[in-house]
Amino acid sequence: MNAFPDAPFGPLEQLDLEATPLAVIRHNGLRLTDLQDAFDAGYSAIALTFAGDVLIPTGPALAIYHGDPMDVFDLELGFPVQSPLANPIPTASGSVIVASALPSGRAVATTVLGSYDELGAGWAGLVERAGTEGLRPGGVWIEVYVSDPGTTPEELRTDLLMPTA
Repeated sequence: MNAFPDAPFGPLEQLDLEATPLAVIRHNGLRLTDLQDAFDAGYSAIALTFAGDVLIPTGPALAIYHGDPMDVFDLELGFPVQSPLANPIPTASGSVIVASALPSGRAVATTVLGSYDELGAGWAGLVERAGTEGLRPGGVWIEVYVSDPGTTPEELRTDLLMPTA
């Protein structure tokens, strides 16, 4: 199973992630209270770059949290792309789009259907179900925003991918 399936994941699915190339904007040393501003600025800057045909996405928007999302963490916001960026791309907002990749290796996944407000409970459930299988978080948390954010909250689909240690 790949990281970007057409159908939603079940309650706990195991998969092998491949190092898919990404174009991202990085934010270091964030807290949960910083997310709204980071998301708004980051995705706006990337969207303008896509509109200029500089980058072409090959999958849905995603966010990769590195570290403890309940404390201080680093964040990558972006999209999968066909091939790795050769050079950083400055944006009109002053941020820079850089090359990254999905971490490769074993992971577990689930899908949250509904409002983004449900993501915390979705993550807690995924960690709990993974624990019953003897799997523990590897310190990277990936949210794949399958639905357009303009979709009504009850119709949103977000896939949660958790590389395991």
